Order: sequence, then C-alpha cells, then structure tokens
Amino acid sequence: MKNETKSKNLELAQSVAHEMFKIDKHAQKLGMTLREISPGYAELSLVVTDDMINGLGICHGGVTFSLADTAFALACNSRNQRTLALNASITYAAPASVGDILTAFAQEQVLNGKTGVYDVTIVNQHNEKIALFHGVSYRTRQVTVSATDPD
Repeated sequence: MKNETKSKNLELAQSVAHEMFKIDKHAQKLGMTLREISPGYAELSLVVTDDMINGLGICHGGVTFSLADTAFALACNSRNQRTLALNASITYAAPASVGDILTAFAQEQVLNGKTGVYDVTIVNQHNEKIALFHGVSYRTRQVTVSATDPD
C-alpha cells in the first residue's frame, strides 16, 4: 500500500509538472528541460546561449533566477495544490558562460499547512555552485490538474 501511494504521488507530481510546463512559455523560450520531479522536489536544466549574456559577458542573473524560480514552482506545486511564491531571494556564487549547462535542484525543506520553504541549488556541468536560491511558498485550495483531490 505504501509503494502504491508513493507511485500515485509521483504520477501526480509528473502530471502537474507536465501541465505547468506546457503553459510556461518563458521556461520553453529559455530552453529549460525537466530532468526529474517528485513530491517536494524538482530538477531542471538549461544551456546558456549567446542571447542569455549580460553587458559583462556572463550569464544574466535573470536567467539564473528564472531557472531557480521555475524549479521552485514545480517543486512546491508537485502535490497539485496551486502554490504561489511569497518571497524569494538568490545569492550568486560564480558566473556562468555561454555553453555552460546549468542545473537547478529544488528541495522542499519545510511544509507546514499553507506555507513551505524551499532551497534551490544551481550548479554548472562541473558541479560548481553558480547560485543559491531560497523561496517561501503559499498553498491555495485550487488544483492544477483536475479530477484529483489535494492532500
């Protein structure tokens, strides 16, 4: 029974992520790829391209933030309760360059009632930390994928 519930929760997380990703034109435009999703966890990546470079010749911080924010959104919505960001901050640890593959790992730290806390680590293809993101979420009563009941 426990494995069956775990499997259903994973299927639900995948269904929600698929639905959100289908609508998220910004993530699509940046070329984000969903690598893994499970309840409270998301992993996304993108390749830094020429049009993502800022005036200093490095990856624009907004691109890095978008990757982290999208991973955060998928992780905190993975239980099919529409969840919004209350607060988010990022610390940039190292620059990224054209051709770098950035991967964001979003992990739920706390889920208490309507609020959650998530940390997202972004690394490059050499596993060097590029940025650390911290987000606080608020869960609503709405669902993303219909015909299911939220927890």
